[in-house]
Amino acid sequence: MLLDIRNLTIRTQTSTGLVNVLDRVNLQINEGEIHTLVGESGSGKSLIARAIMGFLSPRWQVTADRVWFESTDLLNLTPQQRRNIIGVDIAMIFQDAKSYLDPNITIGEQLSEAVLDRDLTGAWWQRRGQRKQKVITLLHRVGIKNHVDMMRSYAHELSEGAAQKIMIASAIAHRPKLLIADEPTSTMEPATRQQIYRLLAQFHARYGMSMLMISQDLGAIMPQTERISMIYSGQLMESGAADALLTRPHHPYTEALLSTSLYRHAESEPRTKLPTLAGVEPTLQHLPIGCRLGPRCPYAKPECIKFPSATKLRDHHFACHHPVNLELED
Repeated sequence: MLLDIRNLTIRTQTSTGLVNVLDRVNLQINEGEIHTLVGESGSGKSLIARAIMGFLSPRWQVTADRVWFESTDLLNLTPQQRRNIIGVDIAMIFQDAKSYLDPNITIGEQLSEAVLDRDLTGAWWQRRGQRKQKVITLLHRVGIKNHVDMMRSYAHELSEGAAQKIMIASAIAHRPKLLIADEPTSTMEPATRQQIYRLLAQFHARYGMSMLMISQDLGAIMPQTERISMIYSGQLMESGAADALLTRPHHPYTEALLSTSLYRHAESEPRTKLPTLAGVEPTLQHLPIGCRLGPRCPYAKPECIKFPSATKLRDHHFACHHPVNLELED
């Protein structure tokens, strides 16, 4: 197993006191696996990614039984030890790529900085040419053919799709073992989104790197996704193989999200009214006791005020007092 997170809890101070923004989240990613984390906006998906990367500010209190990457506990490393892993073996691409690119230097300079010295050979005077050639190769691999103009460009001159390609090129420059993609296509047109997904799929196939994809929409996940985890209001609802979870969800939240997603309504007539999940996701100041889906769940009962323990059915995990679709299992 490449990444093993157990009981990850992230707290922050609010006007009503200290609250668990993330509440005992478990997440496991195998080597070479594409794992997609799905949840509504504000559910805590990006917090998980930033906790792995160590990007959270001190106002967030992070605790866990373990956050292991290849048997190394990331939470117990010194800043220098963590830097030796983050950016080398683990890389991340963000939703708004332009805001994470340096506006003051050219794209060529930024990609040059992403090329590690360990990947260069020969005498010092030969390395400048090697570094430039590696940048050109990276640009070609992400589908940018006119590398001369691109290397001279600045971030503000790029389209969203081109900026995302540059961020992908920077992330794969050193072939990380784990690539985290935080909603990398949510603001893009469908054609550009599919192009970015094809790029990521190609790099997964070429290098065998594991990927943690973060998405708001089940209809927008990569076809190559092997496992899916569903998160709601900081609690992990369900996790399992993609095919099983999309056809036989056992948590009411997954079932509700599927019923409201274009994933199940791709061939519906135009202007067809889609079903919706009643209510809204709770704010940090008013988090429900127990299962946080309770106030919106059609199956809620009094016992739901207690946090449900996780149930394992084959390779399918779900935390619910009243699971659904169990009759579909053999």
